[in-house]
Amino acid sequence: MLDKNRSLSVALGALGVVFGDIGTSPLYAFRASFELGHASAASSSDILGILSLIFWALIITVSIKYLGLVLRADNQGEGGILALMELVLPEKKSRRGAFVVLGLFGAALLYGDGTITPAISVLSAVEGVQTAAPGLSALVVPIALVILVLLFLFQQSGSSRIGHLFGPVMVVWFLAIGLLGLGTIVREPVVLTAVSPLAAVRFIAAHGIESFLILGGVFLAVTGGEALYADLGHFGRRPIRQGWFVLVLPCLLLNYFGQGALLLGDPKALANPFYLLAPQWALVPLLLIAMVATVIASQAIISGVFSLTFQAQQLGYLPRMRVRHTSEDEPGQIYLPQVNWLLFVATAIVMIGFGSSENLSSAYGLAVSGTMVITTLLAYFAFRRLWKWRLSVALLVAGFFLIIDLSFLGANLLKLESGGWYPILVGIVLYACMSTWAKGQEVIGRQIEGKVEPLTSYIAKLDSSKVGRVSGTAIYLSRGLTSAPLAFVHNVTHNKIVHERVIFLSVAFRQVPYVRSEDRLELLPLPGGFYRLLVQYGFMDRPNIRAALRIVQNKYLDLDLEETTFFVGSERLVPSRRVGMSIWRDFLYLFLSRNSQRAIDYFNLPADRVFEIGAQIKF
Repeated sequence: MLDKNRSLSVALGALGVVFGDIGTSPLYAFRASFELGHASAASSSDILGILSLIFWALIITVSIKYLGLVLRADNQGEGGILALMELVLPEKKSRRGAFVVLGLFGAALLYGDGTITPAISVLSAVEGVQTAAPGLSALVVPIALVILVLLFLFQQSGSSRIGHLFGPVMVVWFLAIGLLGLGTIVREPVVLTAVSPLAAVRFIAAHGIESFLILGGVFLAVTGGEALYADLGHFGRRPIRQGWFVLVLPCLLLNYFGQGALLLGDPKALANPFYLLAPQWALVPLLLIAMVATVIASQAIISGVFSLTFQAQQLGYLPRMRVRHTSEDEPGQIYLPQVNWLLFVATAIVMIGFGSSENLSSAYGLAVSGTMVITTLLAYFAFRRLWKWRLSVALLVAGFFLIIDLSFLGANLLKLESGGWYPILVGIVLYACMSTWAKGQEVIGRQIEGKVEPLTSYIAKLDSSKVGRVSGTAIYLSRGLTSAPLAFVHNVTHNKIVHERVIFLSVAFRQVPYVRSEDRLELLPLPGGFYRLLVQYGFMDRPNIRAALRIVQNKYLDLDLEETTFFVGSERLVPSRRVGMSIWRDFLYLFLSRNSQRAIDYFNLPADRVFEIGAQIKF
């Protein structure tokens, strides 16, 4: 009984976080499909054709592709494009390049989506004010900005608390939009013929290239599908599937078909078919709950961006940032203050710059459709390598989804000039940051390797007559296992002292979300009171060196952590054209490095027992 109650509780939390984006698409997706086709009026065949396209997009892209297949490709419970990339990476490093480029660019595109989703969701809800009180149209953007501020302020509470607060609201939202649609469908049951794929085929045949334009609007009905996978680590596969098939999908379909039925009876309702579904007395309550629902819609992508950023920095694609774990029970639930407020600023600029959900619909969708194409490409390798599908079956399934994804991508590319450039620009900038940071770390590592000799030979050559041993334990943070840390070399060279016990500590992040506690530590004794310690984490683990050293203290060595001194290298970076990066990458890496969180804070080292030893590094 307890397990059942917990399952229902998690499913309710998932409703409050995961489905907000796709759940508020009826506010604008159906109307945008006509606007992108430049239709001033809606014929019956057009209405049924667009409804059929939306229906099958939800079934094929979300229900079958994401919920049925992609959600199975979890990396020890974690989802998202970087987790998928790490899951299918070949063992040979020489074959990893294309996979890394695909994964990083797909992740970068999601950041572009992350700045648009809150803007279009909140604006589309607040625009209901124009229907209820046309005289207040000028207040739409200011009201939306106030809601945006409150949303980002609330992020520090954590997605679990947010989910359980927002979950009941989303239940009310889905039931409300489903009932609104059902009432209209009963009056115009002919709208149900749109379930047949023939309605979509006839629409495409009749409109030719114009139907391709309209696909850009239809695609808005499935944006948020990628968030179901990105937020997998927050709630798990089963609660997400339960929420979708039991409540979300039926209510979405009822509302979309209800809007279609409304237009069949009154083509003038195209001005705002969502709000005109409601009777006059229900308009204001619907407007209020829509505003709350769109705040929740933004939560799905914000949580996904937090997870994505955390994974990226653990895997070495972004600099260290301050991370707050907001749940002791669910390690995937995190809050990143820097990311939160950068996302807020970008979203506010987008909201003010575009000014309306109609304008934003031209920018929205391109980044998501690009990410979906990349997800399908990576999923093919999951079909083959993880699930051992036959080549013919994997090609058939992935090829089918790829045709649909590429159709949506092509339709959204036609919006490039009218706003689609924005998420692509954000994606390019973020890709440049991630690839530059990874390359810079590699260059810095090579430079440090070139300045020092192997650890074992350096220790063997220490002259005891020139170097004094002092009591106590020293722990040196080391980039690698085989080379002597620069901080150690400089301390020996300049201070001529070595502690009686020295531990060279390296931290490694593996290509799995979590490392079991029994596999976390590797301690290797070296001659002369030296030890080499490797601490391993997964890309969703919480790095905590003090906790790791307590395990060493309890199991391996008689350590007095209160008397232990930590030595950390503090590199002064000097850009140089001679080490393998272009000058613009040098300065970008320098900027990212200066804004990176210090290792002392990131690894939870005791600040009052840390010595930082500087070194100049050319890169």
